[in-house]
Amino acid sequence: MTYEDIVVEKVGEALEITLNRPEKLNAIREQTAAEIMHAMEEVEMDRSIVAVILQGSEKAFCTGTDTSGFQYSPGSLFDVYRARRRTRKTGMMQRFVLGYTKPIITAIEGYALGGGLELAMIGDIIVCGEDAKLGLPEARIGIMPGAGGTQTLTRLVGKPLAKEMMWTGRRLSAAEAKEFRLVNHVTPKGQALAKAREIVTEIGKSAPLSVMLIKQAVDRGVDMSLADGIATEGDISYLLTFAEDREEGLKAFREKRAPKFRGQ
Repeated sequence: MTYEDIVVEKVGEALEITLNRPEKLNAIREQTAAEIMHAMEEVEMDRSIVAVILQGSEKAFCTGTDTSGFQYSPGSLFDVYRARRRTRKTGMMQRFVLGYTKPIITAIEGYALGGGLELAMIGDIIVCGEDAKLGLPEARIGIMPGAGGTQTLTRLVGKPLAKEMMWTGRRLSAAEAKEFRLVNHVTPKGQALAKAREIVTEIGKSAPLSVMLIKQAVDRGVDMSLADGIATEGDISYLLTFAEDREEGLKAFREKRAPKFRGQ
């Protein structure tokens, strides 16, 4: 597949996807979503790829959904509603990213607004340059966060702040976002990608099946009761009993050497 809206590159153990619509401040359209899903799907079974890094430009990671796609023909509104789950690529991307089995790290420089911030929050880890600005301003133009924002932001920062941000369009600085536990790391301007790569390197030292199943246990268990979450964790963790990497890890620990994991 030839990509128009993104640039894709394998760097070390990461697949790096760069949003590349500078004239639109990397706003996402249907084609952008389709390309992101295709690029990620291509490496999901590739054992040499540990994680995916999403990034934009120095000016903007992504300023949301391209609103030019909101022009509908007369009499088509119910068709638009019907298509929201199975046809619209932006909605499909939300669910695709949410269920992806490898870590997704978003490196943000500049603006991450609307659908751009929603995409980052559906991923696993966010790293920001110190000049980043994050927000969900949809209500200011008569719409609302519809790509997971009302759910992900609330779970990350709590109801009061999430409501304030969405009701007022408030933008958080990188420092505020870290304080409110929305992002993991704040770097000097221009260094978010380097930090994301550093995290991928550290993840790459762990057993890939362990990484995959930890992600599954956390994502499935976070909305369960503690008892149900612990039970789910137990069921998932015992899958590693059948993994060759488990034996290699234990043997390497006993022999005081670095393990050689193969993802099986």
